[in-house]
Amino acid sequence: MKAEIYVKLKPVVLDPQGKAVSGGLRNLGFDGVKDVRVGKYIVLTLDEGMTAAEAEEKVKAMCEKLLVNTVIEEYEFKIGA
Repeated sequence: MKAEIYVKLKPVVLDPQGKAVSGGLRNLGFDGVKDVRVGKYIVLTLDEGMTAAEAEEKVKAMCEKLLVNTVIEEYEFKIGA
């Protein structure tokens, strides 16, 4: 069973990496990009013996305790095969 976690900065937090990417795209001639926000994509492989509810509970705990800085970041995840 896999868990896919998407982490991004909260909208009120400045994103200097996103600004750098935006500037780089503009310098390369890619006009029309209004804003860039950079985040993280994490894939976990979980034990097969877990139920979907157990997996959701564990992934949420992992995010809250280690994977996400909940002061400045927000996240969402999905559990799949």
